[in-house]
Amino acid sequence: MGSIVLKSLSVLLGIFFVFVGTMKLTSHISKDLHKDLRKEYVKYAKVFPLSSTLDFKVPSKWYRRVVGALEVMCGLAMAIVPSHKIKNVSNGILVLLMMMAVYSHYMVNDKFERIAPALVFFFMLTGRLVIDWQLRRKAELTATANGVDDKTKKQD
Repeated sequence: MGSIVLKSLSVLLGIFFVFVGTMKLTSHISKDLHKDLRKEYVKYAKVFPLSSTLDFKVPSKWYRRVVGALEVMCGLAMAIVPSHKIKNVSNGILVLLMMMAVYSHYMVNDKFERIAPALVFFFMLTGRLVIDWQLRRKAELTATANGVDDKTKKQD
């Protein structure tokens, strides 16, 4: 992960998701915001994908806690863990969470102002994955152009 853009994007997105996930899990940061999130997740749990198809009701308390815990864990992984594979898995999980957030906001007829942050972070996370993919592809092309590829490395 040699790009300063990729590093800074990973750290900043990671810190943001740790912050947001912590707000969903505890009221230490803001009691009013935590109370508002608890009310909102009651609505979001009712429109959880496949809940009507599978006749399965998601408890809003656990839905909020699971989403918050995933955001904290994936945020920490993106900000701290040096492995690009772990960062990309965390990024993928967060992309799915943002897609679910957009879906939930849309299904409960929230205003665009409530949907916009989830969309923005969805595109930022997708952009991070694209930047990572481009850098890895460029490194592979450079390595094969120099005559150093995986086959010759294994033979040595």
